[in-house]
Amino acid sequence: MNSTDKTNITIEATVHAPVEKVWAIYTSPEHIMQWNSASEDWHTTAATNDLKAGGKFSSYMAAKDGSMGFEFGGIYDDVKTNQKLAYTLSDGRKAEVLFSGHGDEAKVVVNFEAETENSIELQQGGWQAILNNFKAHVESQQG
Repeated sequence: MNSTDKTNITIEATVHAPVEKVWAIYTSPEHIMQWNSASEDWHTTAATNDLKAGGKFSSYMAAKDGSMGFEFGGIYDDVKTNQKLAYTLSDGRKAEVLFSGHGDEAKVVVNFEAETENSIELQQGGWQAILNNFKAHVESQQG
């Protein structure tokens, strides 16, 4: 593997809710602020989402103790309602989120290019923890 090869990481979750609800909660800024954290000591304090190709999205993630924070954002390359979000992160990495559903169950698969600052295991664990929070948040919503 040469230095120009990118490492791709895939995570997934099966959510017990219709895909339309899963999509709506995944893409809604007010919901993003409720589920978008990898651990209890972090939270998302602001989120915006212009849900269209060429649209920008942003989440500001911060430690609850105020010790650090960062913006997670980028631009959508492709948006297919209830099916796919493809985007380029602000650091140039590519990612996509695929949604599929049958009845009251939806599968969410996230593929993303790894960054070089943190280990593959740490990145996979962090993104999976966020997706697990998302699953728990969706499943806790009534109606």
